[in-house]
Amino acid sequence: MQKRSIYRILILISIGIAILAWLLLGPVGPSERSRNSLYIPTGHSDRQTVMDSIEVNSLVRNPRLFSWIAAMSGVWDKIKPGRYMIYPGTNLVEIIRMLRNGSQTPINLIINKFRTKEDFSRSIGRVLECDSASMMTYLKNNDSLALFSVDTNTVMTLIIPNTYALIWNTSPKRILKRMASEKDVFWNKERLKKASDLNLKPDQVYTLASIVEEESNKHDEQPQIASVYLNRLKKKMPLSADPTVKYALRDFGLKRIYLKHIDESASSPYNTYRHEGLPPGPICTPAIKTIDAVLNARQTDFLFFCAKPDFSGYHDFSTTAEQHFHFAKAYQRALDSLHLK
Repeated sequence: MQKRSIYRILILISIGIAILAWLLLGPVGPSERSRNSLYIPTGHSDRQTVMDSIEVNSLVRNPRLFSWIAAMSGVWDKIKPGRYMIYPGTNLVEIIRMLRNGSQTPINLIINKFRTKEDFSRSIGRVLECDSASMMTYLKNNDSLALFSVDTNTVMTLIIPNTYALIWNTSPKRILKRMASEKDVFWNKERLKKASDLNLKPDQVYTLASIVEEESNKHDEQPQIASVYLNRLKKKMPLSADPTVKYALRDFGLKRIYLKHIDESASSPYNTYRHEGLPPGPICTPAIKTIDAVLNARQTDFLFFCAKPDFSGYHDFSTTAEQHFHFAKAYQRALDSLHLK
């Protein structure tokens, strides 16, 4: 009889251990159809706020059990703000360890082409904790930007289009610090040497590349377009780049630039018809290929270029105003014919 009781007790203990193990190590994460991102805002890492988020978004199947185990493990005193991914099949031990260690899941910030600081700030606000307003405030503060040797005009030269892995609650300052770090890597000895050979600083190469980027997306033609602007700079001619007028007016939908547009933006330092040399900063974030196209600009005597009348996206290049006028007329006739159709 005594042996039978001991046997039953051992069975109950075994069952208890199995249940405890299942509770701790069994899957408690969300179902396949549930959201699996736990966002803990800065300044709101208290137990109630976190549990409200977990319950509203169905991030664990048994919130009460999770809350009790988390309390027993001392999680609530150590939890850090951030974004945490809780995948289907995740167990309690894994979730608690992740929260205690602050093991955030990075977010991929994809930077392609932005024309303005506002565009960049909005992209930040869509994926990171800091909103676009706080990002813009930082980008407009020359005192803050001095840390990175840029100002409100040149700050966008820090941005090399790429994909950046950042934690969700990265501050504006740390975002720019990451951008500046990547910029330093990008401007290696080879690129710095090529920029020096052009008598340009890296930020000036970037600014020129932004104009080339807006002129053409044909990468095989960009070194030739760059040569035109480099030749104009050497001769101290106005760059007369249409995209800079669009930027000055903040009207990027303009298809053709007329004299009225040039006059309307005459006071802007970005209007390269009225102001000699490069504008004070870039007019977009150019692709790496475009920056390299400027650094590897072809040696030509071209001073003008005009879109081809076949609307292929390529250009006719010329060395004299007379040649350019001829090509411009052909393109104008093609436009007129297109409008008539």
